[in-house]
Amino acid sequence: MTPEALRARIDDAPVLLDGGLATQLESVGCDISGSLWSATVLRDDPLAVRDAHLAFLEAGADVIITASYQVSRRGLVVAGGTAAEADSLLVRSVELALEARESFPKALVAASVGPYGATHHDGSEYRGRYGLSRRNLADFHRERLGVLVEAGADLLAIETIPDLDEVEALVEALADVPGVAAWLSMTTPDGTVLSAGQPLAEAAQVAAGCPSVVAVGVNCSAPRTVGLALSALAEPWAFAGGVGGPALLAYPNAGQVWDSATETWSGPLSPVPAATDVDSWLSAGARLLGGCCGVRPADIAALSALMGRSGWHSD
Repeated sequence: MTPEALRARIDDAPVLLDGGLATQLESVGCDISGSLWSATVLRDDPLAVRDAHLAFLEAGADVIITASYQVSRRGLVVAGGTAAEADSLLVRSVELALEARESFPKALVAASVGPYGATHHDGSEYRGRYGLSRRNLADFHRERLGVLVEAGADLLAIETIPDLDEVEALVEALADVPGVAAWLSMTTPDGTVLSAGQPLAEAAQVAAGCPSVVAVGVNCSAPRTVGLALSALAEPWAFAGGVGGPALLAYPNAGQVWDSATETWSGPLSPVPAATDVDSWLSAGARLLGGCCGVRPADIAALSALMGRSGWHSD
């Protein structure tokens, strides 16, 4: 899908994304412990991944995000696999999502591209500051982008990015797959800065400088941060009334905090935003909304109702 085609869909009506794929897998008994996280299920029980996608589609999601977040050549080698196995799993993640959407032909498949820190499985994906050069980060990401595009994904979901350095590296890597639509989503502790501390507004401007990036936003951050984050992301274009800026997106987690030592989420759950929150996010310019870790199909169905939309499925 070209950036222009995705922009046309976004402009037509607000878009509902899916929720936490790993959360859904875990809820049906899949083991997502270990460094490969949901990629273990992708490798060992692929039909469970397909069924998880189906659950979100049946809940009303317009876009499903593949199980490729944790898949990389480096990550598979560290876990005892091979680079070839990593590429095979990337392709399989797209194939399973395409199979799931056969009964929902208007839905889109977004290929997940997670941050470099995810390969460490130590929480660094929520900190950034990896100590790598931008060139090294770009090389790490470009290995996956071409494989995912060739596998037939409609667009790229670059997500959970904590650091401006990595945003810059991804913009560089995206130049290798021109003409393919992408969104770029970051993490924030407070709605004003990335997890590594740089201004969200600066990161949005860098991301929007890439012709492929149609939307910028935040994900896997607490719902309470979303309103401020949307304002910060729109700031570079505020003087022009938002004209010329990218679309905005948000798919927060359920409000909990990841503890890398225990490999668990802690804190109170708030998986379904209040109606007033959803109204304010849409009013602030959000065109794509959904959920991340802790957000299940029932929560996406509830979000669909709060958005007052019927979705592409019923067109």
